[in-house]
Amino acid sequence: MQEYVQPMLDFVREHREFAAPFVFFLAFGESLALVSLLIPATVLLWGIGALVGASGIDFWPVYFAAVLGAGLGDWVSYWLGYHYHDRIARMWPLSKNPDLLTRGHAFFEKWGWPGVFFGRFFGPLRAIVPLVAGTCQMSHMRFQIANWSSALAWSAATLGPGAAGFTALMDIAK
Repeated sequence: MQEYVQPMLDFVREHREFAAPFVFFLAFGESLALVSLLIPATVLLWGIGALVGASGIDFWPVYFAAVLGAGLGDWVSYWLGYHYHDRIARMWPLSKNPDLLTRGHAFFEKWGWPGVFFGRFFGPLRAIVPLVAGTCQMSHMRFQIANWSSALAWSAATLGPGAAGFTALMDIAK
């Protein structure tokens, strides 16, 4: 994975003006149903958080790009589940991995809207819970409250430690 991560982090370091759009697409992909299983976005976002602290990239545009990407990715996943409902299980790649949908459904049934919130913080669940919430016809308003509040918290938890930690280390070193 290092052969993919380091060149991308180098790109952000060299082209700071693209940090926010890059983070938007990473967070969107990380939150989009099943795409998050294919890309190492979390590792990249941790690295970008550290770059923000190390290189003076403005934190807030990067943070809000992550919030927007994560929220929209889950929203699209929810919409797919809501729109395709029962047919989603027969579509690729879920037709090849029915256990993902079964596990996601069990998690959602047990936890409901708090499961949508906390599911964002766990890789395999992040890829499926919003889709399942849609297939279960969760109310739009409840989903969006859980979705956007978790996007705010997840973005802070993903980018913040690197940005704040590096800055704190530099302050200690002074």
